[in-house]
Amino acid sequence: MLPPRNLEIERVQTGVRIEKRILKVLKAFAEYHDMTLGDVLEGIVLHAFDGKTPFSPASLARIRELKKFYDLDLDSSASHRLKEIKAKSPQKRTHK
Repeated sequence: MLPPRNLEIERVQTGVRIEKRILKVLKAFAEYHDMTLGDVLEGIVLHAFDGKTPFSPASLARIRELKKFYDLDLDSSASHRLKEIKAKSPQKRTHK
């Protein structure tokens, strides 16, 4: 049996806004698995497109730990209810 062949793709740089704690969990998960954030996101999306879960039971346990560590109390039920708050503008410094 031949090993699976690598698939050549073209990646693009993108700017995506994402909830801060979700990003922290994703980055920590990627670091734990020695992967890039982009690789993790691609894996999640490709699994979701196929209607499959992207995470093993062990990965889900790690994610639960990371969610606790980063105080991420959101779950899938929040996905269509998130509303961004306006960022606080930095205080203008007055020079004396």
